[in-house]
Amino acid sequence: MNRNDLIESLLKVLSTKKEARDAVEGVFSLLAKSLSQGEKVVISGFGTFTPYISRAKKARNPKTGQTVHISPRKKVRFKQSKELF
Repeated sequence: MNRNDLIESLLKVLSTKKEARDAVEGVFSLLAKSLSQGEKVVISGFGTFTPYISRAKKARNPKTGQTVHISPRKKVRFKQSKELF
């Protein structure tokens, strides 16, 4: 299921496609905003999104064999709820 499928599913409950699209976009924007601020997002019955910063590491360029430094990055972990499956 992608974003458009989710909008189409909400269209069965809401009256217009614009309302469904606004609802989906609103949820995703709030989720992204909270995660970018470092907050953990818990959706009961679905799972937990937890932001973290990966550590710096050294890697190797496979073409040249040269060692490259990879800086720390912001990432998100998802842990599913027990009720999900």
